[in-house]
Amino acid sequence: METALVTGGLGRSGRWIVDRLAGEYDVVCVDLSQPGFEVPERDRIDFRAADLTDRGEAFDLVAEVGPDAVVHWAALPSPTRHPGGRVFETNALSTYNALVAAGRAGARVVWASSESAYGFPFAREKTLPDEFPIAETHPMRPEDPYGTSKVVGEEIAKMVTRRYGVPVASIRPSWIQYPGEYNCRSEEVLGDLAAGAGNFWSYVDARDVAGVVAAALDADFDGHEAFHAAAAENYLDRPTAAVVEEFFGAVPEPCRVEGDESALSTAKAERLLGWTPAHSWREAADEAVEPPSLLDR
Repeated sequence: METALVTGGLGRSGRWIVDRLAGEYDVVCVDLSQPGFEVPERDRIDFRAADLTDRGEAFDLVAEVGPDAVVHWAALPSPTRHPGGRVFETNALSTYNALVAAGRAGARVVWASSESAYGFPFAREKTLPDEFPIAETHPMRPEDPYGTSKVVGEEIAKMVTRRYGVPVASIRPSWIQYPGEYNCRSEEVLGDLAAGAGNFWSYVDARDVAGVVAAALDADFDGHEAFHAAAAENYLDRPTAAVVEEFFGAVPEPCRVEGDESALSTAKAERLLGWTPAHSWREAADEAVEPPSLLDR
């Protein structure tokens, strides 16, 4: 049985990844805290506490575990909840430490980049992309510390593949939603087009995020590749191009989205990973699904 080390594994989306991988790997779940030895652990999940911005802790942990795969999911997920410098430094430094340690261990890597790397979600002025749907080749032009930390992270990923010869997948998730708790479908969000204009009303289910991570770990590719993680459609239940034109007064050229198709293309993930999104707001928004419990199972 291979070993997968997952950072940020106790986070909201991280625990879905740990839960998914625990059926295929022995998982080492790494976060800032450890649940304690008195708490019964789930079979094939070990818990470790580490501060990944500390290079010694990150390198020591990965060297001790000797993982076959590393999923780096730990990050400060927004530029609006902490000072900008802290967001950038935490994300860039932890990514450097985790990915270089993984490369030295010869582990294949999947890590959390973001749609924010393009620069649209946290831009001061809402702007259109160069094309619809957005492909992974679209220029990245962030003006915020979070998106910039993800661009730097992808450059680190490319460096790690060149230096250590391990494959690295940068997953660029859209706005992550949870079954039965789809904030994108709240009255407040649906009643304010500006609330979703930064990512063109895209979203993704946490279970699909876990699915694309698992697919990327299983895939056979060389070097660095970036992949979108997005649902197949927007969350508005309206034609995407029509909403874009209503809000922005124009649509990008070329514009090849049809109906309510997502503004983020997942064609590359389908082609290279064999992954397509399986969940839609139409069922998942009110779906009764217990979130993963990584303990007492």
